[in-house]
Amino acid sequence: MAERRRTSTDNPERVAAGPVTSREGTPERPGHPDVITPDAARLIDEQYAGRPRLRPVLDAVLTAVPAFGPVAVQARKTCVSLVSPRRTFAAVQATTRSRVDLGLRLDGVQHAGRLLAAGNLNAGSMNLRIALAGPGEVDAEVLGWLRRAYDESVAPPAPRRPARRPAPVLGTLTVLVDGFDLPGLTCHPAPDGTVHQNVHVALSGHDAGRPYLGMPGRAGTRALEPVPGDAPSARWELPVTVRRGGDGLDFGGPFVRGVRDDRHIGLAWGDVPGDGTLRLFRGAKLRLVDVEPGLVGAAMRPGHRLVARVRLTDAKGNPVCARVHPPALTWSVEKCG
Repeated sequence: MAERRRTSTDNPERVAAGPVTSREGTPERPGHPDVITPDAARLIDEQYAGRPRLRPVLDAVLTAVPAFGPVAVQARKTCVSLVSPRRTFAAVQATTRSRVDLGLRLDGVQHAGRLLAAGNLNAGSMNLRIALAGPGEVDAEVLGWLRRAYDESVAPPAPRRPARRPAPVLGTLTVLVDGFDLPGLTCHPAPDGTVHQNVHVALSGHDAGRPYLGMPGRAGTRALEPVPGDAPSARWELPVTVRRGGDGLDFGGPFVRGVRDDRHIGLAWGDVPGDGTLRLFRGAKLRLVDVEPGLVGAAMRPGHRLVARVRLTDAKGNPVCARVHPPALTWSVEKCG
């Protein structure tokens, strides 16, 4: 497999390091040195600067994975992702000065024992993690879970079910997202202390008729009507199609995201460097499926709308992220105008 070269369209925070092979390496990096590109090596060195005793943990993982099959290494600012021919199955992150987290994508596995909830590791793509303090902890149990994550990642996807016939449309719901208490233009929510500059929040969607910024790596999704992080408030009004199926209300439209039981309005947080893009680092969900059906019905009356009032700063002073719960989010009905 040919080494992948970085191009101008690549995410600047992700550099492909090429496939991991079983070729012998130097004594310093056994098993994988000559497939790490200079750019990737620089990012990895920066991750472990000041914590050299943790670097052997990453080396132990990279030495083990060639036995699984084809694996590509992608170095980011804060972690190293391991990618099978089909998808990312693991990630290694030096989370603190004394701990490396091995993130794993294991569908249907709950956290228990050494398997912990992954949080936002690798931008939320991992659902579990194992905390490692040294290379000796990369033992048979850890390698077993890592191998399982790889095997699941290369298994053919389950056959797609026939598309369901769309449920009847009840009408269009107008939703007003009213954000308050913004966190400011700078923040550093990641464990490594990375500082984000010129932070903005935007509505995620596909409406080309609204002002927008592109989001690298998020094909087809735009950061609509971005608002600076130090603004007094952030407001977006949007239409949502409401349908009624056999299992209750469903929602759709260019501003609605998520699968059937997770329909939500998405907010995107990112750095705005001035090049027409928003560099996403956090996202928040305002879940429409959590709204009481009676409230939806009341908001669909002529001259009314559904209002999502959301606090945009979390308890640590950072941009709110993931699924937003009350009291940070409240839903109500009000008259338009």
